[in-house]
Amino acid sequence: MKITRRQVLASLALGAGAARPNFLILLTDDQRFDTIRALFGGQALTPNLDRLASRGVAFTHACTQGGLSGAICMPSRAQLLTGRSVFRVHRGIVDRQGDPDPTLQTFPERLWAAGYETFATGKWHNGRKLFNRSFQGGSRIFFGGMSDQWKTPVFEREPSGEYPPARATFANRFSSEVFSDAAIRYLETRDRSKPFLCYVAYTSPHDPRTAPPEFAKRFPEDRVELPPNFLPEHPFDNGELRVRDELLAGFPRTPAEIRRHLAAYFAMVAEVDYQVGRVLRTLESTKDAENTYVIFAGDNGLAAGQHGLMGKQNLYDHSLRVPLLIAGPGVPKGERRETLCHLMDVCPTVCELAGVAADSGSDGRSLRGALRNPRGRVRDAVVAAYRGVQRAIRTDRHKLIRYRVNGRETTQYFDLREDRHEMRNIVEQPAEARRVAELRRELHRRLREAGDADADSWA
Repeated sequence: MKITRRQVLASLALGAGAARPNFLILLTDDQRFDTIRALFGGQALTPNLDRLASRGVAFTHACTQGGLSGAICMPSRAQLLTGRSVFRVHRGIVDRQGDPDPTLQTFPERLWAAGYETFATGKWHNGRKLFNRSFQGGSRIFFGGMSDQWKTPVFEREPSGEYPPARATFANRFSSEVFSDAAIRYLETRDRSKPFLCYVAYTSPHDPRTAPPEFAKRFPEDRVELPPNFLPEHPFDNGELRVRDELLAGFPRTPAEIRRHLAAYFAMVAEVDYQVGRVLRTLESTKDAENTYVIFAGDNGLAAGQHGLMGKQNLYDHSLRVPLLIAGPGVPKGERRETLCHLMDVCPTVCELAGVAADSGSDGRSLRGALRNPRGRVRDAVVAAYRGVQRAIRTDRHKLIRYRVNGRETTQYFDLREDRHEMRNIVEQPAEARRVAELRRELHRRLREAGDADADSWA
């Protein structure tokens, strides 16, 4: 029987003695886990992400670990890049933007040291020095959190590491198109003597949500459905009800205003899906396609009217869970994994697939075993934090969220199997008292393990 090149690569990729594969990392901004239509249905239109899901494995319960400041995307991206917990990246990267901790290495750094050509385009919200440590090439780089999507200030990589504002240029086209164009140029012209890592980080569907008309017209406001857990207001003070994201809509929230926001959001999701498709088609047209892992993820979710909230500064599933798709040599096609995992697990996964030594101090866990085994478990629980006011633990079935605001504590406890939209707080039910106590203890233990300096105050 004739053995094809594809079969050889597939047999090598997830086993010992793997060929040096390439990596294409695609990251979106504020994209909720349930906006990939093939996985969750709903109102989103994502034909390209649907096709990517059909080519690989979807981790349907991937989560970020939150953040200790309002800008959740900074620690989320740092978690993904370094494999470290939210508490460690805040101390080592997020709170040290000018001089990041050199012991917190990114996976692009590790691949570069191992002989990979590393390239990036798009949003980089983790400091200029860390960018230059991680990528030997870069084009159309946006150093910031958000901007006018039609006039995003971008840079070419400067070997000096200096990026004065005067050197910024403006492409005057929609940001996703600008970043995709840069990725496509790289994939078509790269140095083919080396394996590559191409990191493409979009600013969409983050606001301002001003999608091109051809996408906006697909989502008339009067046809957009409200989420089942829509509320005019959050039922209590969660410690962050007036952050910038929450001020994007009025108080109380009205159905009409939330439909308007959702229509704009779905238009942005459709637009970035189209641009992702352009990059994927370019990769598929090259000889690299069969030996390239494609990893698609979002940095965090978004409330957009759920629970009376608009942003991601909370610990409900709509804000913590993120999309995560992996396709490539040897990866099963069209399969799902429901195991809990973290964004930080991407870092050791890439390192292992590349045959590069992972960080011995990593909090991440490789997803490689779960890629091979449909019943593989990565984590039996995940913990998350928001500033000093919220902590949570989530298992396959239950979620406990604790709040401390102005000296008052509030606790929520949900049975996610019966209440996936987190609408019925059953913390006071006597039958749940033992499990609630167990989760409180487990939350404390895991916060200490993750490096939360305030863990003991949550005992």
